[in-house]
Amino acid sequence: MSTEDVLAEVGPRLRRLRKDRRVTLAALAETTGISVSTLSRLESGLRKPSLELLLPIAQAHQVPLDELVGAPPVGDPRVRAKPFERGGRTFYPLTRQPGGLQAYKAIEPKRSEEPRTRTHEGYEWLYVLSGKLRLVLGEHDVVLTAGEAAEFDTRVPHWFGSTGEGPVEFLSLFGPQGERMHVRARPKKT
Repeated sequence: MSTEDVLAEVGPRLRRLRKDRRVTLAALAETTGISVSTLSRLESGLRKPSLELLLPIAQAHQVPLDELVGAPPVGDPRVRAKPFERGGRTFYPLTRQPGGLQAYKAIEPKRSEEPRTRTHEGYEWLYVLSGKLRLVLGEHDVVLTAGEAAEFDTRVPHWFGSTGEGPVEFLSLFGPQGERMHVRARPKKT
């Protein structure tokens, strides 16, 4: 459907909505602050809809703006990328677009291996869902448990994996060019 077709349907849709709710043009004008003549021309298609007109009408009718303009339905938001294995871990991609920030859910079975640190361009953020995740980062060697997170520049020598005590499940957000994640959280009240 073209933009012109969508705009042509707005007026009749506004009229149907108003009449279904048994609201007069005068009452809608009083609520929205838009003149009766402007509302009438908008409903009859003699006036093009604009945000300045549609927003107060949507608020008056308590409907989303999409409903007034007949926006096309949004595609399926679910990400259905196929899992893959790498280095004994199963990765479930949580983003669709290649490049830029990537999100993965990773599951690593119980296993013990000697950490072999590596470096590369990027920035990583980890969040443990269940189990224990060992993170070797530079001179630090820490164990993260469920609910804990870590973030780091991947140019620092690093390795992470199962502690060997059981499987670990975690989220990984990775920016290949060093993009940082923007995490906003309120500080805890003490």
